[in-house]
Amino acid sequence: MRKVYSKALEQTIEIDRFIGKIRSTSEGPSVIFIGGIHGNEPAGVLALDRMMSFLQSKNIPLNGNLYALAGSLWALENGERYHKHDLNRLWTKDRLLQIQEGEIAIEDQDTIEQIELYECIKNIIAQDEGPFYFIDLHTTSCETSPFIVMNDSLLNRRFTSLYPLPSILGIEEYLEGPVLSYINELGYVAFGFEAGQHDDEASIDFHYAFCMLSLQFTGLIEKKAIDINDYYDKLLSSSVVKRDFFEILYRYEINPGEDFKMLPGFVNFEAIKKGQKLAISDNQSVLAETRSRIFMPLYQAKGSEGFFAIKKVSLFALKLSAVLRNIGLDRLLGYLPGVSYEKQSTLRVNRKIARFFTKDFFHLLGYRSKVLDQDHYLMSNREAASRTDEYELETWFK
Repeated sequence: MRKVYSKALEQTIEIDRFIGKIRSTSEGPSVIFIGGIHGNEPAGVLALDRMMSFLQSKNIPLNGNLYALAGSLWALENGERYHKHDLNRLWTKDRLLQIQEGEIAIEDQDTIEQIELYECIKNIIAQDEGPFYFIDLHTTSCETSPFIVMNDSLLNRRFTSLYPLPSILGIEEYLEGPVLSYINELGYVAFGFEAGQHDDEASIDFHYAFCMLSLQFTGLIEKKAIDINDYYDKLLSSSVVKRDFFEILYRYEINPGEDFKMLPGFVNFEAIKKGQKLAISDNQSVLAETRSRIFMPLYQAKGSEGFFAIKKVSLFALKLSAVLRNIGLDRLLGYLPGVSYEKQSTLRVNRKIARFFTKDFFHLLGYRSKVLDQDHYLMSNREAASRTDEYELETWFK
């Protein structure tokens, strides 16, 4: 057992890798929460511990299986974001292959945590029938109202639209190796929830409300078992923006050795103007590239993303992208100049030749890019992996 201290509550709890689990004899989904993948974010762990205690004390029946996992036990116990490497940046295909083949070099505590967490996830998927829902609980270094963050698939969009919260699309284009990207590539519903500032007591309450809503939205508990209206209203009233979808425009990446300091006072979703001073880097001003909203400004020592800029996605664009993806228009992309298939559902795009086709065009069709080299993007399609047929009978899908 590991001790986890909450500054917000001035309270210590003891947890193991499984904060709790309840397996039911009734058929239904498997819902997997992950809290504390970053050790300086204990709010999700406290909320999951509260949720499991409540369900067990009230003996509430489940229509399926529930798991609450702790991300990094070492980091949580030490109150550190991570040991040597960010545990939420390690879930790349090459690294996971090394783990699967037993060839990974264990050089730090983060690797031990990843191997144990990977085994838990693998075993859950192997033993349960599904459908599966993976929800990763986080908090931020800056003040923020709650929001959802996810890889851009229609399956994720459809499910998360149940919540009265704004959602951020396309994070996979800017972060290498998050655990949710790995799970999305397996085809399951998977998304993150950011509840608020790390040490704010309200973050625990928002996490708890979100988890309780999730239990009912997934069908894990019956509507009559818990009155979720208060939880729904709590999250609805918390948001400073409407329950819209936003897309990331760009990221400010902090280079190794760079002296980066965010200017004080910025909060998530705050409107910023082109040319506005946002931060100081090596004694030089960092200015906003365009009119947008600031997202995830960094106010902690560890981290490689200084901030993101986001914009609202129009309802027309959301509906158009759904139509285009459902009719499979992406099958024609290989005929465009400068575009070829690297492998199934992955495109190699020559930026010089295909300069007339913007990233927004590919986004509509479900493709997100990684820079391959100076002249090429490598774009992957989330829709190809989605196990949509496994969710079609779910109440929320109809």
